[in-house]
Amino acid sequence: MDTISHTFAALADPTRRAILARLALGETSVTELAAPFEMSMPAVSKHLRVLEKAGLVERGREAQFRPCRLRAQPLEQAVGWLEQYRQFWEQSFDRLDAYLQRIQAEQAATSPPGSPPTPAKAKQTATNKTRNTSKSQVPHKENGHGTRSRKPS
Repeated sequence: MDTISHTFAALADPTRRAILARLALGETSVTELAAPFEMSMPAVSKHLRVLEKAGLVERGREAQFRPCRLRAQPLEQAVGWLEQYRQFWEQSFDRLDAYLQRIQAEQAATSPPGSPPTPAKAKQTATNKTRNTSKSQVPHKENGHGTRSRKPS
């Protein structure tokens, strides 16, 4: 398994995410890490081993004290990977924003001057526009894998 896969597998568990959140405040002992959780020390140690295997945590050795520390590099790699896909959800929001602005402009053009827009009328306008728009008219982008991000029906 590659580094990013180990990182996401480790982040999949809420207990491990809570451990990382605590370690973001600074190094601490396993005993202190275990305190907020209702689980045995062996269970906490197992979570720490998963985090260590993913490279997210390292344990020092200072006499009898073995402090745990956060290692951010694997998180940086995961964020870099996720960042590649930011454009797709931003484009979806941009299309939604443009659509809502178009509906509001059309509603303003058909309303008497000075009358406030009514939520019911705005909802009905949006519903009618959605029903009257064929799927081929809805803008879409390719997702970088040669397929559409919106499935045609």
